[in-house]
Amino acid sequence: MSSTWETFFSATVILASAGPIKQRLTEAYARHLAKVAEGDLPKEVRDEYVALERSLSAVRPMRGETAVQATVRKMSDHEAGRYAAQIVTLFGMITRLQSQQRMPMLRAIASGED
Repeated sequence: MSSTWETFFSATVILASAGPIKQRLTEAYARHLAKVAEGDLPKEVRDEYVALERSLSAVRPMRGETAVQATVRKMSDHEAGRYAAQIVTLFGMITRLQSQQRMPMLRAIASGED
């Protein structure tokens, strides 16, 4: 999951940078999220990511562009912002899941149960 975390982190850095939101969304997807394989994701976020991916590639591209470029081009800035926020939310979920895996499981015992 570490490489998945790094991929989402890198996409989030692009989303948080300067520039038009549509450009940042397209770049974050093309440079990082397009590489994500469904099987590499924690099962808790797979369905949401697949739905996001489907939404970001819904428009048939014109010659010389990708489906993501075509889809984002047709979006309003508000819609693009919602998808960017969804990517950040997925990054947060992946981060929480990864930290939970690293934490040891503790078991409470009553005194005298050693």
